[in-house]
Amino acid sequence: MGEQATVVYVDEELADLIPEFLENRRRDVEQITRLVQEGKYEELTRLGHTMKGTGGGYGFAEISAIGQGIEEAGARGDREAMTRLCDRLAAYLAAVTVQVRRPE
Repeated sequence: MGEQATVVYVDEELADLIPEFLENRRRDVEQITRLVQEGKYEELTRLGHTMKGTGGGYGFAEISAIGQGIEEAGARGDREAMTRLCDRLAAYLAAVTVQVRRPE
């Protein structure tokens, strides 16, 4: 299965914030990997909750959905699901491109 680009349209007033937001999510991938290895599911639950809350505000519904999954998997202590979600987040971040929506 090849990587397919995902285009996310963001409002112009958010455009300057998006690169840092996405870079922080890339750091989250590294942090999730570490926390899973360490079995720190409470921290993973909090991280997922934060991603769930912020993703949509920046226009990234998929990040919110992944965050919700991480939150739920963390609460269950589900290492396997957490690993799948982390891979899903990494793949999404690798494929996403951003287009700025200009005001009409």
